[in-house]
Amino acid sequence: MEQRLGEVHARLERARQELAVVQEQLEVFLETAEQARVRALVSETPLADRDWHEAQRHAEVMVRARDMASACVGELERAQDELLAKLVV
Repeated sequence: MEQRLGEVHARLERARQELAVVQEQLEVFLETAEQARVRALVSETPLADRDWHEAQRHAEVMVRARDMASACVGELERAQDELLAKLVV
């Protein structure tokens, strides 16, 4: 039981680190998409509009990656809690 708890804890730490990295990347993608949106509004050219949509798609992919990483952290936290509860009982 203690070995399993150690494994879950190690996985949880890695998942939290991954979530932090993905969150930082997401912020950059969101900022890039916002800048592209403003350029598209100002220039009103098809190229700028395409760049904005592409940047927005990248940001949406990162949102999904962040959500998946967050869900993984949540699952590992629940698993850890369950194992700790079993150790206490």
